[in-house]
Amino acid sequence: MTTPPDDCLARNEWICGEYLSSRRHILLDAVLQHLQLTAVSVLLGLVVALPLAVLARRWGWAAGPVLAVTTILYTIPSLAMFSLLLPVYGLSASLVVAGLVLYSLTLLVRNILAGLRAVPEETRQAARGMGYGPIRLLLTVELPLALPAAMAGLRIAMVSAVSLVTVGAIVGYGGLGNLIYSGMNTYFKAQVLTASVLCVVIAIAADLLLLAVQRLLTPWTRAARG
Repeated sequence: MTTPPDDCLARNEWICGEYLSSRRHILLDAVLQHLQLTAVSVLLGLVVALPLAVLARRWGWAAGPVLAVTTILYTIPSLAMFSLLLPVYGLSASLVVAGLVLYSLTLLVRNILAGLRAVPEETRQAARGMGYGPIRLLLTVELPLALPAAMAGLRIAMVSAVSLVTVGAIVGYGGLGNLIYSGMNTYFKAQVLTASVLCVVIAIAADLLLLAVQRLLTPWTRAARG
């Protein structure tokens, strides 16, 4: 008579080192997909949000509609958002990325616009008096001064995207969400807990990394606090 294996996997325990060692390649693939989907979504969101915020700052009448539309997009439930985008992108990673880009716009546009609005008008006038044109003024004066607020929005958008990527498991592109979803269906405790903890670790690491980048790019804020 064969004795059944007596290990944490066989006992289906929540914390199981054997799961980490035997499934490390699966975990690594899931983490890489999670990071890729998150990074691409937030970067594309930033590319879209920046000109929207600049236009809203330049033309005051546009701020209301831009903020209203992006806020409405953020209120759409994730499952409904993916369903609405499904006819366009099909069951693909692009579907998840497109949804996350739309979700990130509210956080990014609002914070970038707040940063641009906070630039003192006398600073703009001084730059114009020195011969700065609109583009040079934006790139060398307004955007650098708006960077702290923009980075705050970027950090929130990044952490939010790390969480929302897991919803992509419904179409097979959810990174660690795939493992959480399949683990919940089979009540595989170690897989659910490990994937969930890794999501938290990624979110914290991404936030700390962006915070370090923010401090590196805005040394004057440290000097002001000092």
